[in-house]
Amino acid sequence: MTGLVTNQDLDPVELRRAFGIFPSGVVAVAAQVDEVLVGLAASSFTSVSIDPPLVSFSIARTSKTWPDLRRSSHVGVTVLAATQHAECRQLAGEPERRFDGVPIRVSDDGAVTLDDGLARFDCTIHSEVEAGDHVVVFLELHAVDQSDTSSPLVFHRSVFSQLAV
Repeated sequence: MTGLVTNQDLDPVELRRAFGIFPSGVVAVAAQVDEVLVGLAASSFTSVSIDPPLVSFSIARTSKTWPDLRRSSHVGVTVLAATQHAECRQLAGEPERRFDGVPIRVSDDGAVTLDDGLARFDCTIHSEVEAGDHVVVFLELHAVDQSDTSSPLVFHRSVFSQLAV
């Protein structure tokens, strides 16, 4: 391979750009903690295991939201639809306004899911693994609801997009 650089030469800006070439879906991770809605958007969501049913996402170790969110006994994960780019940006904005005008469901255990998502999962934290500047969070699924077959919201090259079908 020509032009290959060693890990000592990796520029964080170039690395982020290279990672952005790989498109990923976007999820909302949310819960009600001490009567307050807490949530974030993540583009690192992936399925991990069927038995037991596990998924994962990564969160920056500097996140101010994750320490509060992880205190909930259950968290909700919503696979966002292509039409939900505004909600996704809102989830990345001011914490006290993240759910303004967003139709949600709150489970008896505090898991929060967005009504208009493609799929919704009720989860508990299975484990967390520190990995560089992020934490990989493994979630065990306890309930799933899939109600939509439209296209997912996709994050690619630092912009939101949708699949062409």
